[in-house]
Amino acid sequence: VVSVLLALVPVVAISPILLYIGMLIGAQAFQTTPAKHAPAIVLALTPHLAAWCKTLMDGALGAAGTSAAAAGFDKLGQVGVLYHGLDVLGGGSILTGLVLGAIGVFVIERKFVEASAFALSGAVLTFFGFMHGESVGLAVTPTVAIAYTFVAAFLFGLSRSAAILSLIESSNEKVVAATPAE
Repeated sequence: VVSVLLALVPVVAISPILLYIGMLIGAQAFQTTPAKHAPAIVLALTPHLAAWCKTLMDGALGAAGTSAAAAGFDKLGQVGVLYHGLDVLGGGSILTGLVLGAIGVFVIERKFVEASAFALSGAVLTFFGFMHGESVGLAVTPTVAIAYTFVAAFLFGLSRSAAILSLIESSNEKVVAATPAE
């Protein structure tokens, strides 16, 4: 379907339409969700921006007759181009955006157990290459998977401490309510 559409309508005519649709979707994302969830929306969009930047760099380097590997990742890094970082962050951007957005929303809502569960699922998906990787396999980006595991443990720890703090606060309220007024 896409190839037929591209054969009939030039890319120059399709690009503004897609840009407009993207702007409408982006605006709707911020208009229909609670304002306090705006950071989670931005967090969910970040992997897509990284993938887009990497695609632009690959296209520009390809047009110049070279590639990032041929130019040298260290040379790119010396001029502020974090190609490998964009590659890792943008790999599997759809799933990555969903998981990061969910973690963000649950942290904002202070639902740390749910946030921890999504971080743990991010660790599993990353370990098998569905997120933060260009191919599916075993231990595609193990350091990122370990980082997700640490985040899951940290968030789970927060959930336990939040539960303890709420118990202390509720018992303090009961003590204050039971104390006779002077």
